[in-house]
Amino acid sequence: MLFNSQLFIVGFLPIVLALYYALASHRRARQALIVLASLVFYGWWDIRFVPLLAGLTIANWLIARWFGTSRARFIPLLGVALNLAVLGLCKYADFFRSTADALLGDAFHPWHLILPLGISFFVFQKISYLLDLYRGDRHVYSFLDFCMFVVFFPQLIAGPIVRHNEIIHQFRLDPRRPQMWENLSRGFALFVIGVTKKVALADTLAMLADPLFDKAATTSLSGIEAWVATAAYTLQIYFDFSGYSDMAIGLALMFGLALPFNFNAPYRAVSIRDFWRRWHMTLSRFLRDYLYIPLGGNRCGALRQAFNVILTMLLGGLWHGANWTFVVWGGLHGVALALNHLWQSLGLRLPRPFAWAITLLFVMCGWVLFRAADFATAGDMLRSMLGQHGLGYITLDREYVAVLIGGAAIALLGPTSQETALQRLLPKASLAIPVGAALAYLLLLVGGRLPNVFIYFQF
Repeated sequence: MLFNSQLFIVGFLPIVLALYYALASHRRARQALIVLASLVFYGWWDIRFVPLLAGLTIANWLIARWFGTSRARFIPLLGVALNLAVLGLCKYADFFRSTADALLGDAFHPWHLILPLGISFFVFQKISYLLDLYRGDRHVYSFLDFCMFVVFFPQLIAGPIVRHNEIIHQFRLDPRRPQMWENLSRGFALFVIGVTKKVALADTLAMLADPLFDKAATTSLSGIEAWVATAAYTLQIYFDFSGYSDMAIGLALMFGLALPFNFNAPYRAVSIRDFWRRWHMTLSRFLRDYLYIPLGGNRCGALRQAFNVILTMLLGGLWHGANWTFVVWGGLHGVALALNHLWQSLGLRLPRPFAWAITLLFVMCGWVLFRAADFATAGDMLRSMLGQHGLGYITLDREYVAVLIGGAAIALLGPTSQETALQRLLPKASLAIPVGAALAYLLLLVGGRLPNVFIYFQF
């Protein structure tokens, strides 16, 4: 079920939250409730997804326990290999087969394997834990603690990518501690902000971006159409994914648990390096800590450093999807990061407004490749943006104009969601009415539209 669905908001969440606080004084009981509720939440999409999630969770826990008794350093690496093998089979088998068949000139017959929802996220979560064990961490957790760490439903499907040492120690805290009401109120406010981003902004922008990108797959867009499509998708993917992260962090806080932040106004970045410190922050640090730094990071010569960052981003692009467009998108960001490192090492600086404009333009052009169905469509759209297919015109409803302008203002000028909900808003009873009214309006808006899944669910 979707966080922004009526079923989740008026059915699943109130029931689970009420039972959780009813069992608050019994740690094991409340944790078992969360594990069971999370499996129901995950299985609601497709019951066939559950056995793999459960089996992989149990296998990883057994591997950790085995390592805890023997301390043989190869054991965590076996676990990493297992997780990568499962991810490779489910997500990339058809991709690699199609690539090989294309190179050999053979006909491609896909296997059509089931791709479990959010597999990239919960596999990375397990890998980070096993690699921490390999590096010397000695935390081997109880079965219930480990299960809750992996399947906790707010972050199960699309992150944030949470590390074991960020959350498992919180499980022992009594949810009814003195901060309970503040956690509930601030968490609920952040959740509503996330729903607003998804339903009112991202889904509305999708109704503008999707038809234009679909049109681009069959015919060339005019310059204005291409720029409008790109601007709409640039805002859509931000509000869609940051909205999910806000909802996840807000939901966890309602259960008395703090998750790491995942976005920090990325479209205000003044360099591509700054952008990746603000966009999908938990993925960025995963790639940094478990791939870039082990490759040598910046502890080597300039050429090796450039190779390290490009390879890291190529794999980061592949993580996003089984398509060469994602790989090239990641590679372009890797090259940009390498050039950014070189630029800074030479002590060169651009005026801040110019640096911001170049960064945002690069990111927007990258989103064209990220969103387009193939290279041909992306290339044609970029040529349209350069004016090769004429300036043209486009007629937009006032709703779309308002959302484009309002969304840009929020992304570029407004306070971040976390700053608003966790710092600026005071937990007063008087705020319950406007926040509740906003959620009621959003529920009516959801009811009038077809359900729109989150963009990052495909990854």
